[in-house]
Amino acid sequence: MRFLITAGPTREPLDPVRYLSNRSSGKMGCALASAALEAGHEVVLVSGPVALEPPPGAQITRVETARQMFEAVRDQISGCEAAIFCAAVADYRPVSVAGQKIKKTGERLVLELERTEDILGSARSIFGFRGFLAGFAAETTNLLEHAHDKLRRKGCDLVIANDVSRAGIGFDSAENEVILCLPGAREIPLPRQTKAGLARAIIAFITETHPPQTPPSPQ
Repeated sequence: MRFLITAGPTREPLDPVRYLSNRSSGKMGCALASAALEAGHEVVLVSGPVALEPPPGAQITRVETARQMFEAVRDQISGCEAAIFCAAVADYRPVSVAGQKIKKTGERLVLELERTEDILGSARSIFGFRGFLAGFAAETTNLLEHAHDKLRRKGCDLVIANDVSRAGIGFDSAENEVILCLPGAREIPLPRQTKAGLARAIIAFITETHPPQTPPSPQ
C-alpha cells in the first residue's frame, strides 16, 4: 500500500521571530511512517517542523504552516490508498503578520485570529480521497465523545483517541496510550507502550481491515 502520513506541529507566524504552535514533537507520525516502511509499504510523509530525522525510504515533504500542509496533502493524496493525519495542525492563525518584530509597548496585546484550513475535513469533500482515512483526536476532556464526533463529521474510517492531559504520554513523550474509535461506536484500546509499538499495531490494523486492492486477473 501507499500511505500518506502527516506529522509534527505547524507554525503560524506572528512576526519575523514569533509564531503560534503547539507541543507536538512529531514522534508519533514518524513512528507510523517507520512502521509502514518496515511492513513493506510506500510512505509519503508530510512533516511540520520537527527535530527528527525522517525514516529512510520515506518520500518527505517539509512544511511550516497549516496552509502549506493543506497544499502538500492536496497535491499528494490522490496516489495513496491510506492516509493517517497525525499532525497537530494549528486551528487558528493571525489575520495579519507583522513585517517587523512586534515591540513591547503596552500592558496588553490583542491578536486577531482566523481559522486555518481543515485538512482532515477536506480529504473526502475537497480532495476526493476514497481510500482508508484515519485521524487523531488529541483531547484533554470528553475524549471518546470528541473522537466519535470527529469520526462522523469528517468521514473517517478510524479516529485514534489520545488523552494528552495525562502525564508521561502524548506530546513530547516516547510512550503513548490510545483508543481506536471505529464506525458503529466500536472501540479498541491499545495499552500504554512505546510509540513505535503503537505505530506497528495501528499499521497492522489498517492493512488487515483494508487490504490493498489487486487488479482482476485477465480473462
